[in-house]
Amino acid sequence: MKLLSAMAVAAVAAVSSAAFAADAPPGAAACSGCHATNAGAETPVPKIHGKSAADITAAMTAFRDGSKPGTVMGRIAKGFTDDEMKPIAAWLEQQK
Repeated sequence: MKLLSAMAVAAVAAVSSAAFAADAPPGAAACSGCHATNAGAETPVPKIHGKSAADITAAMTAFRDGSKPGTVMGRIAKGFTDDEMKPIAAWLEQQK
């Protein structure tokens, strides 16, 4: 049953990733691989759509410098500069 649930989450993420990437700034589409873009999707990964840009930027910065522990987010965050994070965070803030 858990495998079926995981497959359902993956399917929702795959479908919503295409819509997510359509108008997103460069680099933002990578977020939808783990963070559900569908409000109804059940996932243990926190939803980031609609969070404030300041909160998203602060979290990414903390993951990047290691002050916030994470499984893969530290490695992902290290791939983005402050100038790349800002438009991604601003765009995510606008997504409801």
